Amino acid sequence: MISTDRLNKESIFKANIKRGFSILEYLNDVWYPPNNLPPMNSPKNNRRTFIKKTIAGTTALSIGGILPGFSPKSYAKILGANERIKVSVMGVNSRGNALAQNFAMQPNAEVLHICDVDSIAAEKCITAVTKIQDNQPKATPDFRKSLEDKDVDVLVVAAPDHWHAPAAILACKAGKDVYLEKPSSHNPHEGEILVLAAQKYKRVIQMGNQRRSWPNVAAAIKEVHDGVIGRAYYAKTWYTNNRGPIGIGKKVPVPEHLDYELWQGPAPREDYRDNIIHYNWHWFWNWGTGEALNNGTHMVDLARWGLGVEFPTKATSSGGRYRYQDDWETPDTQMISLEFDNNSLITWEGRSCNGINNEGSSVGVIFYGEEGSVNIGGGNAYAIYDLKNKLVKEVKYERTVDARNLSDPTQELDAIHIQNMFDAIKKGTPLAAEINGGQTSTLLVQLGNIAQRSGETLNIDAKNGHILNSKEASKYWSREYQPGWEPTL
Repeated sequence: MISTDRLNKESIFKANIKRGFSILEYLNDVWYPPNNLPPMNSPKNNRRTFIKKTIAGTTALSIGGILPGFSPKSYAKILGANERIKVSVMGVNSRGNALAQNFAMQPNAEVLHICDVDSIAAEKCITAVTKIQDNQPKATPDFRKSLEDKDVDVLVVAAPDHWHAPAAILACKAGKDVYLEKPSSHNPHEGEILVLAAQKYKRVIQMGNQRRSWPNVAAAIKEVHDGVIGRAYYAKTWYTNNRGPIGIGKKVPVPEHLDYELWQGPAPREDYRDNIIHYNWHWFWNWGTGEALNNGTHMVDLARWGLGVEFPTKATSSGGRYRYQDDWETPDTQMISLEFDNNSLITWEGRSCNGINNEGSSVGVIFYGEEGSVNIGGGNAYAIYDLKNKLVKEVKYERTVDARNLSDPTQELDAIHIQNMFDAIKKGTPLAAEINGGQTSTLLVQLGNIAQRSGETLNIDAKNGHILNSKEASKYWSREYQPGWEPTL
């Protein structure tokens, strides 16, 4: 027999959905304290435990998952197929696999397509997602086929960097909204087209700068804006790791499970080599954008947010491939400096092959102001210091966030970012990381890479971020595309 308590909860839930309440709003009204929760990798970790654990971790903010007292099937019946946001996920070998599972855990979403040119990666992801949701998603190697599915609402793009903007633009043209992993583009030219595409086709694009949705990080930025350290004028950002060498690649046959032609997509064709796929493509300019856009994008975005700046007036970079002698093309050690016309500065330090922490964290941003500093490490926490380096305030988060986890460092926190996008789609709620601002943050780091590759100090138009008076640097504003793959409106 179904309990009266459960029937009451279901009635309340139905009424709230009819009134236009979001899942976030409802969960803030009705929840039960968690107890005896299994670890995230436990077979018992399903939508129900996901929401309980999330509520415990975020306190005032509650996010997706099955509500206590509901079974997955009864929940699906209550919400209804038409109320759920249908998702296609592109690129699921690493980060995309985690995102696919996170989207599947959301009670108001369903993953319909898993799109990957690697059939092994696709099958692994399909198996994982099917354990979470009732229905098995389709294996759709070419993501463009999923865009033809009228039931698909959102394309999640977690493919290599050279695919980000072109895939998102195609999704906009197909009438789909987009969750776009960082960086938003491989180069500034296609980033500008992407922003225009979102406007032209009236699409929602949430960039994967998920820290903008993390409660304590947002609180730290508010502290900066409220003047807790006086005027903040310098933001120092960094990322460190202990990456090994990638060797000298050898030309070998393409594995049978990989569609290398489609993997290359918009990029000019190169022979398949044994040290490119899956992760090392990050360090080749043809496909990747280096550590700066692989990980620097997150913290430079927070720096820009905290300082309240848009485009710089000057960009410089120094560094190189110093640690190993191999095929790695992008810098493994890099210092980017960005100056702004309001007397402020952002720097980013990248050390791919020496993981010694800065200020106790492998990744972070520190805001320096007239009266002290605000330190945001890699997790959902922050600390405030006065000018004598005395700790004034510390806000902690009880779970460790591993910024070096390649696929899923912050599942519960990222779900807040996902639900923010869903509210934007359903209700017009402002996005935490809309694409215009996301591309601006991406551009700041791209300018650093352009300064690095051109060997020049870049003078920048503070109105639009464009490079002034440099033919050499301007060569890197766009790229050569494989014929037929040029992004267009």
